Amino acid sequence: MQGKIIDAHIHLDMYTKDEQNQILTELEQEKITAVVSVSNHLASSIANLRLAEQYEKIYPAFGFHPEQELPSEAELEELIQFIQQYKDQAIAIGEVGLPYYMRQKAVNINIEPYLELLEVFIKLSKQWDKPISLHAVYEDADLVCDLLEKHSIDKAHFHWFKGSYQTIERMIQNDYFISITPDICYEKEIQQLVKGYPLTHIMVETDGPWPFTGPFANQLTSPVMIHDTIIKIAQIKKQSIANVYKQIFTTTKQFFAL
Repeated sequence: MQGKIIDAHIHLDMYTKDEQNQILTELEQEKITAVVSVSNHLASSIANLRLAEQYEKIYPAFGFHPEQELPSEAELEELIQFIQQYKDQAIAIGEVGLPYYMRQKAVNINIEPYLELLEVFIKLSKQWDKPISLHAVYEDADLVCDLLEKHSIDKAHFHWFKGSYQTIERMIQNDYFISITPDICYEKEIQQLVKGYPLTHIMVETDGPWPFTGPFANQLTSPVMIHDTIIKIAQIKKQSIANVYKQIFTTTKQFFAL
């Protein structure tokens, strides 16, 4: 059986036009009621706004992806002005966070300016009462938790999260949310995360067009893959597939106020 689902984190603007059309067709056919299309920078935010204006199932989030060079002061000001102008159309602030993977390749990168930038977005999230979609994995997640706690943020969404047991416990205590990608079907680390995380605080995502391996090798990443994610979560949680569909759909609707 298939239930209603929402893709909580996808980069729809990064697909080609033909790929977007394929995904939009599948949304209608596969009980995908909405997708949250997160942004990488100003141009990405504008593109996602335009997509949302054309298609009612697309909900944009505006932000600056951390795995890239920092914006100039002028670029950041322009982005913030855009977000402020279109904050009513934004479902969330995102994607924002810290450059974990970039620092694995260039260890001399100073994280402090990225923390300052993230705090700017966290303050906007608080000011406008918007959920925040976060790129924060492993030890970076603790730094992000520090900032979230500092500003009393409760609607925090850690997408494709990976981290230590201690960090996971901290996130659970703070009522933070995570979202799970199709790699749960073949990654033991993600399976263990789901086993210990409350179902009430789990959402599902694709992070497309990021490609997956395992049973999804050489396939265009599509929200349709989430149906397999749901089945695997149900197996791990030892619950009915119907119950997992219902709980995750309800959680996601409530989190993003859809």
